[in-house]
Amino acid sequence: MNRLLIVASLLISTAPLSAQAQQPDAAKLKADAQKVVSIISGDEAKTQTYCEARDIAKQIVQAGQQKDNEKAEELADKLTEQQMNLGSEYLALMQSLRNANLTPKDGQEIESLFDELDESSCPH
Repeated sequence: MNRLLIVASLLISTAPLSAQAQQPDAAKLKADAQKVVSIISGDEAKTQTYCEARDIAKQIVQAGQQKDNEKAEELADKLTEQQMNLGSEYLALMQSLRNANLTPKDGQEIESLFDELDESSCPH
């Protein structure tokens, strides 16, 4: 389920961040993702915001499947707001992931960190 949040996050522009000229290193991205997950899971308000963002991402996917572009754009704006509330570390990670050329294995490892957060912190 977290894949939806990551995909939606990568598709939506977030706060402008300075782009790096080189590709992010997979090991650094994994460490950054672990740090972001720790920050979110250690803060009740950020955990709630993360879970709300996950739910909005699901709604964006549903709107896209229904070809409701207006609703998808409205939800994208809400998602951007929620992401900004998750902090600069989260935004920087999403920017780095957007610029990364990860192997499927590396991508899956990063995704699994957020899957664990979903399972432990977000109502199902």
